[in-house]
Amino acid sequence: MSEKKHSWIESLLVYKDIRMLRILLLGSISGFPWVLIASSLSLWLKEEGLSRSTIGWAGLIFGVYAFNYLWAPIIDRIQIPFLTKKLGHRRGWIVLMQITILFSLVVWSFMNPTENLALLITVGLIIAIASATQDITVDALRIEQINANEGKSMAAGAAMAVVGWWTGYKLGGVIALFTAEFFQKIGDADYWQTTFLVLGIVIILMNIGLMFVHEPIETDRQAKQRETDKLIEGKLGSNNIITNFIAYITGTIGGPIISFFRKNGFAIAAGILGFVFLFKIGEAFLGRMSIVFYKEIGFSKGQIAIYSKGLGWITTVVFTLLGGIMAMRAGTIKTMFFAGGLMALTNLLFALLAWTGKSELLFAIAVIADDITAAFATVAFVAFISLLVDRTYTATQYALLASIGTAGRTLLASTSGALVDGLEKGGSISINGPNFLRFIDLTIPIPSVENPWAVFFIITTVMVIPSLICLWFIRNKIKLGAK
Repeated sequence: MSEKKHSWIESLLVYKDIRMLRILLLGSISGFPWVLIASSLSLWLKEEGLSRSTIGWAGLIFGVYAFNYLWAPIIDRIQIPFLTKKLGHRRGWIVLMQITILFSLVVWSFMNPTENLALLITVGLIIAIASATQDITVDALRIEQINANEGKSMAAGAAMAVVGWWTGYKLGGVIALFTAEFFQKIGDADYWQTTFLVLGIVIILMNIGLMFVHEPIETDRQAKQRETDKLIEGKLGSNNIITNFIAYITGTIGGPIISFFRKNGFAIAAGILGFVFLFKIGEAFLGRMSIVFYKEIGFSKGQIAIYSKGLGWITTVVFTLLGGIMAMRAGTIKTMFFAGGLMALTNLLFALLAWTGKSELLFAIAVIADDITAAFATVAFVAFISLLVDRTYTATQYALLASIGTAGRTLLASTSGALVDGLEKGGSISINGPNFLRFIDLTIPIPSVENPWAVFFIITTVMVIPSLICLWFIRNKIKLGAK
């Protein structure tokens, strides 16, 4: 798949396409729920007096993003009564999930974390499941906005999806933090609960915007799915309930996996999966505890909103667009090596901030550098896995690869709070999680250190290296390009 190299100006003009604006909105819809279950939930629990370890383990609700590929084929097939006919298959699913999130926010607005922690986390899990489910549909609808032969537009669309995600996350975070601070200052004892009702209004506005994203109501997707099922049924030699079920499972789950390993070969496919799993672990450890660190070091919610969310959003938008152009011109592999090295250096800035103490200037520098890094890393990563997928199984393979990447960031990063506590107090960190993860039994001894936050950020720097080693060994053998 070779394309003539275009100038920077010609590449930049790709973003003028009206479809890019629609993809921007879709990305925002994906990013906004993370404001609820990441920044807002973490800070809410922190201000209610819960421990860092509890906040870290609460982040296990993000684990559902690691497994959404399991129900991706179901989302492709099942139609929502009334909504599918009125809005289209993709938009119908998105609206249903948005309604679920909106209802969950209303429930949160009546809860006290210290009295109903288990129920509160359960509602957070429902939000995460709804968000992970809508991500399957959002990614599919994003890809379907672009024709298969529009390579540059697909790369630009990946960049706009990332910009949209960070817009939903960053600007949503600004709204959440400033709203919470406003209600806190006027004396509202349940200021977070009131804030969630305000955030519900944002969800309603996003659904209104979704109506302007076009979707072809009639597609041949279901006909092709039935053709695949019949082909497998023919191989099985009979036609009954059992063979129909086997054909469905094989065609929708087994097919994409077999296709991926057949295209790349086992060794290269394993290397790709290793890289995808490990690439953003260090960033996830940092991100999970960053808002707790900001609070502990002495920054107010308003300062966090300005530097980490508002200023960070501007930086992210600019450098994501530049990252998209760089990925188009230099290639995704080189862009990811560049972003990985930058990621390691950025984490060291947070270690320096932990050593020097509260400094608005250093805080701003560290946040801007982190956002530049995240912009390049994310757009390269999205473009990378978008190019890896076989277009016969676009939705399921994309969901699978994205889920594997999320698994590394969520399941391992859930120990981030316990790691900081362990560095502060000494002893050990047990990676066995809550009841549903008791099969994991790993204990790591940790010595106490004078500055646990600084050491924590240094550890996150080292975490970047394994993924880059995986990428180095497979860099010349990866087969990129949708077939």
